[in-house]
Formats: sequence, structure tokens, C-alpha cells
Amino acid sequence: MTTGTTHSRLSARLTGALQRFAHLARRGQEAVPGEKAEFRCNICGSNCVVPMRALQREVPSCRRCGSTVRTRTIAHLLTTELFGRSIALPELPLRRDIVGVGLSDSQNYAGRLAEKLGYTNTFFHMEPRLDIAQAPESFAGRFDFIVASDVFEHVAPPVSRAFVNARRLLKPHGVFIFSVPYTLDPETREHYPELHDYRILEAGSEWRLENTTVDGRTQVFTNLVFHGGPGSTLEMRLFSRSSLIREFADAGFAGVRIAEEPHAACGIVWPEPWSIPMVAYCTLDR
Repeated sequence: MTTGTTHSRLSARLTGALQRFAHLARRGQEAVPGEKAEFRCNICGSNCVVPMRALQREVPSCRRCGSTVRTRTIAHLLTTELFGRSIALPELPLRRDIVGVGLSDSQNYAGRLAEKLGYTNTFFHMEPRLDIAQAPESFAGRFDFIVASDVFEHVAPPVSRAFVNARRLLKPHGVFIFSVPYTLDPETREHYPELHDYRILEAGSEWRLENTTVDGRTQVFTNLVFHGGPGSTLEMRLFSRSSLIREFADAGFAGVRIAEEPHAACGIVWPEPWSIPMVAYCTLDR
């Protein structure tokens, strides 16, 4: 039996297992006890064997690099869009001519992208700095791709300007690899719609946000939600899927794809129809 045939059969078995897991999850049932997922991490290249229940959006399922279903999906989508096929990051060709930018990307894939592509990971509060809500004009039309994974829920309102800037920074055939937590509700829930002049304060064991609106009113919010620990990154909103699609359209993107398909070889499965990464296209003739 050839190696290719063995790999195909293993991939077929894993695909079947992933499909069963997704079906059980949608019905609120547990995966079969002891059922394992075998895959190759497309971020570090390691072979992984984990319980099927470990294949979740934010649960590390690669013991070597700590990749999750979300981060592996980001790598899978990016390489597929750039090269026409899914490529493990250690095997990316050296292509400095492909220019991209990340917005506070996970270090487990950012470093590997920087080694092979003309890619720079940027941050909001430190260098190299990029505030996507106020992107400089010199960046317009500069990038083949942008990656923003679980960032836009933290952008101060109005968030629409961040989508507009992402479109403005891309080349005519560029792609936007994107993820945020979102629901299937009709509309996005803005936590602080009148945010203007604000500060976040620690009050005993709690945190509160004090805001002065444009017209001078004082607002105080408690029960804040942080990602990365209290006082770290404040959740400004909970997106809805339909609102996201409208945001992309209003910003001038030609189309958006919700990447809900499983990819067995990399241990990617999305058993729930929410918070799935997306790809937004500047043009549809890629």
C-alpha cells in the first residue's frame, strides 16, 4: 500500500469522525467516548492525536504549538487563498513579494508567516503599531492580505470604519481573513454605543467603565467582559452574523464566505454555526 493511499484512508476516516462529531454536537450529545482525532497541525507541522471533544474553537489541541481549531483555520484559509491549496506553514514557499499585515495575530502562526512572506504583525498599543480604525493613508492599497482574528469585537465604536479601512488597505485582488465571536441574532449588540471619552477603572474586586458622551452626559458601566483577563482587552460588542455580512458589503467588499467546511487533514471542524472564520474578497474573480 502506498503512502498516498494510506493517507487518503486515514483522512477519510477522520472526515467521517469529524462529521459524526459535528452531528452529535448539533444535537447536544457527546462524541463517542474514546474516539480520537488524528491530524497534522498546519501551523507547526506536528502529528497530533487528541480526543474528538478537544476539537473546539478555543481549546489548544496541538501539544507542540498550542494551536486551536480557530488558529489552524486561519492558516488553512490564508494559504488556500494565496496558493490555491492548504499548506502547512513550515512548508510555505519563500514569497516576500506577497505582502500582508496581521492585527495582533497569534504568535504561534505570526512568526512563521513572517519567515516566509512579506508579512508584519502589528499591534494597537506597541510597535509595529496599526490602529485599523485610523489607518494611515500611506497604507492604502498596499496589502495582498490582512488577518484579523478576534480583534474587531474590541474596536471602539463606530466599528464600521475598521471594515472600511480594511478594504482600503487591500490591493484590488486582496483577501481579508477574519474571525470574531458572533451569534445568529438579527443584530449586533453594542455594549457602549455612545462611547466617546472613557476610562476603565478597577473598583475593589470589580472593573467599571466611565464614559462621557459627545453631549456631555456621564455613563457608568459595570459587569465588563474582558478577553485575556480583567483589565486587558475589553469586549465592545457581540456581533451577529447577518450584521457582519452587511458590514463587509457596506465597506465595499465584493463578497464574503463563511468557512464552515471541515478540513480533516488539519483537525478542523465547526460543529456550531456561529463564530466561524470568514474570508472577505475585494473582487470575486480570484
